[in-house]
Amino acid sequence: MKEPAKKAGSGKKNRWIFLALPVLVSVLLLLVPVPAGLEPYAWHFFAIFVGVIIGLIFEPLPGAVIGLTGVVVIALFSQWLLFSPAELADPKFKTAAQSFKWAVSGFGNSTVWLIFGAFMFAAGYDKTQFGRRLALILVKYLGRRSLTLGYAITFADLLLAPFTPSNTARSGGTIYPIIANLPPLYGSKPNDPSARKIGSYLMWVAITAACITSSMFLSALAPNLLALGIVNSVTGINISWGTWFIAFLPVGLLLLLTMPLLAYWFYPPEVKINDEVPRWATAELAKLGRMSRHEILLLVFVCCALAMWIFAASFIEPAMAALLVVVLMLWTGVLNWNDITSNKPAWNTFAWFATLVALADGLSRTGFIAWLGKEGAALMGGISPGAATIALLLAFYLLHYLFASTTAHTTALLPAMLTIGAAIPGINMQVFCLLMVTSLGVMGIITPYGTGPSPIYYGSGYLPTKDYWRLGTIFGAIFLIALLVIGYPWMVMMF
Repeated sequence: MKEPAKKAGSGKKNRWIFLALPVLVSVLLLLVPVPAGLEPYAWHFFAIFVGVIIGLIFEPLPGAVIGLTGVVVIALFSQWLLFSPAELADPKFKTAAQSFKWAVSGFGNSTVWLIFGAFMFAAGYDKTQFGRRLALILVKYLGRRSLTLGYAITFADLLLAPFTPSNTARSGGTIYPIIANLPPLYGSKPNDPSARKIGSYLMWVAITAACITSSMFLSALAPNLLALGIVNSVTGINISWGTWFIAFLPVGLLLLLTMPLLAYWFYPPEVKINDEVPRWATAELAKLGRMSRHEILLLVFVCCALAMWIFAASFIEPAMAALLVVVLMLWTGVLNWNDITSNKPAWNTFAWFATLVALADGLSRTGFIAWLGKEGAALMGGISPGAATIALLLAFYLLHYLFASTTAHTTALLPAMLTIGAAIPGINMQVFCLLMVTSLGVMGIITPYGTGPSPIYYGSGYLPTKDYWRLGTIFGAIFLIALLVIGYPWMVMMF
């Protein structure tokens, strides 16, 4: 009885440390002399912003609470943190009203609503079981051989990715529950030497597929949509769904086609062939029966949304297209209103990202981003635009080792990288922006905590710690090289 009590006490102590850490970091930064060339209020805003990022990294409270706290603190002390002396000196400037307007500005951001709409798509996949049906069909026809089973898992993730903005929901909520049933059919058990029979291979393929598809589609990873808003806020560049897809297409196709084979070489399964898996998938499909009316309607609706995102962005805002599909799902019964109101992950992400969008915009509003870009560009003086692009991408990619959240990584580093890039003469900013944002998914492979599904597969019992770090280094290097050697020249040619 003493041991659990001791662990509980230790956990409580750690939580208090993690709660105090963001406050301590912010206070220390507030006490640091303001850097030359920067307004005091901009530096003070940055101090609170860094505190929020520290909170997002260690998460003593939910991310949405951390973000909301940061917004409220800045709004309450806006005279010293948000507004310039010139604004405050204007008799017509209403500080209280403007503070509140800034604090809730993220909730009116179209990117945030696009994220919310895409979460509703995922709810439709889950409720109708259409996502499970897709995965089982692929396993049925490709599951006899270990290698083709790896491709089945990859293609299942690929089919779900454009309509699922959370790779945790897609991979952890749909793919993992299915493939977790497969290793026992081969006599492969977690936390056991038999894990290498096939379970280890399948789990590694699943997490790598999730990372690749997260980079391939704008709508496949929630931080992608956050990055879109940051790019527009910092540089004024708009990236459409189609532009994103085309930019990453050759890299994505190459990685998707070769990754299961690479995993087969670097982490080979002991069992190569098994007839049980297709039979199991056939039985599970029989339990599902024929496609229901709701599944058919969902398929039609998501295809319409995809068509609008690709071909009609100039006629209908992507977020409005998503909301239109949500309304259609509600009217046709694919979802009901309770499915909307009870979807805690969707509302949590909505609140979280709305606050992060406001905070990221505040960095630009106060002039901190412009100052940082000027200082960063000075440090990189004399470097060619191409070399600067590669150096900044390498730094952005490798710094992900410090983050347990792609969202925190995006919020903390992307504005700075974009600003430094924009200040370098001759750099192709559209290509630079595309390189940065399309790296967000694939960089998640490097650590067991690098992206949402990572802890799920790491904790499955099939991927020992040393194997995960070794493979993460190998595949992280492969993904980065592919982005630099294939993606960069392709983007320069296309954009």
